[in-house]
Amino acid sequence: MVKPEKMVIYNLFPLLAGKVSEWESHLGRAAEMGFNWVFVNPIHLTGSSGSLYSIKDYFQINPILVDPDSAKSPDAQVKEVNKAAEELGLRMMVDLVINHCAVDSVLLSEHPEWFHWDQEGHVGKPFCYENGKKVVWEDLAKFDYWHTRDQEGLFLYFCKALKFLIDLGFRGFRCDAAYQIPESFWERLIREARSLHPDVHFFAETLGCTPEQTKNTAGAGFDYIFNSSKWWDFHNSWLMEQYNLTRDVVPSVSFPESHDTCRLADEFQGNTNGLKQRYLFSALYSAGVLVPIGFEFGFRKRLHVVKTRSVDWEDTDVDLTSFITKVNKIKESYGIFQIEAPTDFIDYHNPNILIMWKGSQDVPGESLIILNKDIHNKQRFDTDSLRGFIRSGGELGDVSPEYPLDYLPEPFSYDLRPGQGIVLVTENI
Repeated sequence: MVKPEKMVIYNLFPLLAGKVSEWESHLGRAAEMGFNWVFVNPIHLTGSSGSLYSIKDYFQINPILVDPDSAKSPDAQVKEVNKAAEELGLRMMVDLVINHCAVDSVLLSEHPEWFHWDQEGHVGKPFCYENGKKVVWEDLAKFDYWHTRDQEGLFLYFCKALKFLIDLGFRGFRCDAAYQIPESFWERLIREARSLHPDVHFFAETLGCTPEQTKNTAGAGFDYIFNSSKWWDFHNSWLMEQYNLTRDVVPSVSFPESHDTCRLADEFQGNTNGLKQRYLFSALYSAGVLVPIGFEFGFRKRLHVVKTRSVDWEDTDVDLTSFITKVNKIKESYGIFQIEAPTDFIDYHNPNILIMWKGSQDVPGESLIILNKDIHNKQRFDTDSLRGFIRSGGELGDVSPEYPLDYLPEPFSYDLRPGQGIVLVTENI
């Protein structure tokens, strides 16, 4: 039996949020919208590149985030904001970046045996391919988990680094490039972490890897992975194929945008129908959902792991906080939206309308989402019987975040507004 768990995550991007002493107002807004987790990107001292993901020292806080006028130490300042989050009903999650470190970290000289080195004596650096072109991160040095002669020393170092974060008050860890680290390492590290604090959660960042890599990594004890629904066009079959490959192994988290992507408001040229559509789908498609700070206000500036600062906060005329709050309440209220449930996309004669059915033996009831894929135009939805789309025969009720209907006639006919989604659940849910 799968136990439903609310997993609604607000990404507080530290360079935009400012010093930790300034985070509390953002935490309060997140709590008011119904988020129960807050994810923070790396807070450690960075290398010379200044990138949040180029960590120089795993036991020092990034001075950019520290209030120099505070009488409290950097560690104490982080503990204080994590305590404030807890009092608001929020659990704090932080990036765990242990696939690589800054190329100018003292670890390279103190523990050269922990790293990849080429035949010419140059340290190995992470890379990826973008549009067929190899992109190398010159500011990073890659750890060699597979061949180091000091696997125990490397493990104990990161076990200590993880304990440091737990002691600061973090209860969740987004594990960057998790699939590039052996499953046996994760199994042991997760086990050690839970011996320190039984309720810590681990989230595997596996985007871009194969389904087999995802399944193997998730099997090491991760609680969640992040899925690729952000890039789905509402038409192709690959999303459901991916979902079904991992659904029984580990639940996933969807996101309409992230710190690694362009802002959705920029992609949609400010079309709020599209922002609502994508958040509704992301929140109800999979077990968890995440959005970065500023999504609720239609921010357009892409988050940058080096250059972003609090002065980049945008003044907009967009405010989706009420809509997001209502969607988060739907997710909280119905277990079917908190698990990786059996899901079908049902064929419909109008290709601009998505019909998504969800149901499971693990939680009561079924759901039906009818979504207008078109964010610019109305689309007509007609059916002789809404109950024909569900399998239990129960009575359907409308719990939509906007324009809910008190009565669902049969036959049913409705003009879906641009991007609008209707959320129906059976009475026994």
